[in-house]
Amino acid sequence: MRLILTSATLILLAGCGANPTPVAALIPVITERPQSGTLIGLDATSLAARFGQPRFRVREGDGTKLQFAGGSCILDAYLYPAVSGGGGARVTHVDTRNREGRSVDQASCIGMIERR
Repeated sequence: MRLILTSATLILLAGCGANPTPVAALIPVITERPQSGTLIGLDATSLAARFGQPRFRVREGDGTKLQFAGGSCILDAYLYPAVSGGGGARVTHVDTRNREGRSVDQASCIGMIERR
């Protein structure tokens, strides 16, 4: 009985705490870094026209990752809609790597994928 009363008291006291402050939804903040190549700002249709159909597509929240490969190079293009909400998703970041996962020169990788 004592255990039940103690548990009930603790539960009631826990409810007396301050009301939690609502946390704003997390919105990715995209900062553009200077990158070689000309992919920043392109949409998915433009990427497909340049590189062909992506070999891999992942949607996560508002963002989309498109993956292209050629030779020993893999390119991941990350597309997000504009913060203003106007227009479609555009490339905001690009990663390039070899098949072992090590970073490679972006311009060389873009050229390799375009030549395939």
